[in-house]
Amino acid sequence: MIRLSLIIATYNRAGQMLRVLESVVAQDAPAGEWECVVVNNNSTDDTEARFAEFAARHAEFNLRMVTERNQGLSHARNRGIAESTGELIAVIDDDERINAGFVRAYIAFFDAWPGAEAAGGKIIPEYPSGRPDWLSPLTERPIANPLDLGDAVCEFPASRIPGGGNMAIRRRIVERFGAFDVTLGRVGGKLVGGEESDFFERLRAGGIRLWYVPEAVMWHIIPSSKLTSDYFRRLSYHVGESQRQRAKMHGRYAKALLVEAGKWCASLLLACTLTPRRSLWLLRMRWGITRGLLARD
Repeated sequence: MIRLSLIIATYNRAGQMLRVLESVVAQDAPAGEWECVVVNNNSTDDTEARFAEFAARHAEFNLRMVTERNQGLSHARNRGIAESTGELIAVIDDDERINAGFVRAYIAFFDAWPGAEAAGGKIIPEYPSGRPDWLSPLTERPIANPLDLGDAVCEFPASRIPGGGNMAIRRRIVERFGAFDVTLGRVGGKLVGGEESDFFERLRAGGIRLWYVPEAVMWHIIPSSKLTSDYFRRLSYHVGESQRQRAKMHGRYAKALLVEAGKWCASLLLACTLTPRRSLWLLRMRWGITRGLLARD
């Protein structure tokens, strides 16, 4: 019986998709207890053919691909959830790899904690081209979203949520609160996000506690293309844009501006403690987020 469904949305990243699938078929959980649903979100490369070849070579696993014609990460993830069959749903991304005990860890957690509804695991950034010297913990977060709350199961602090590439929920959560808001999230190459923050905000507002599962480990692979000045500028702007969208959706735009002003004060103070290069990139990030937050709809 399928107990857990892994959902992977992909768009024009066939090579990266195969890398995460290699870690998927290395799972130590019994193959009959889980499935992997890959959602092809209108890829124009050889994603479909390469997946078919991979699945044929690993026929002992429950691997399948579905297509979502509506462009966007939220659309794709929602399609994967709708097509899946497990009572537990884990969402991962195509730019990562997971540890061999990933599926087992989430199944064991939800079995041991029958009242738990939503969880997330450890996220470890991986830099194949090397970690740049300008990267500080502050500027790393929007790029790689590292997450390590220790080695024991615990509740997420109010300031953090599970990463979108390492989260798991019970299916009844989607039935109760809905899935990802399709007006939010990345579409093609546009870096606007916010769908995960929105999803977990709805859960918390409904009284759902979010749990950290340290044995579910994901390595977020950051290519050199995501470490350029141009990418960081666009990413920072779109972080602010997604914050603006969500703030206006919930009628708290004025509060968001006040919070941003406070973050400027904190950033300026923190910049004094960093190397000049790290300080510069921190202030670039803050400026980009502010521009996105102040932009017109």
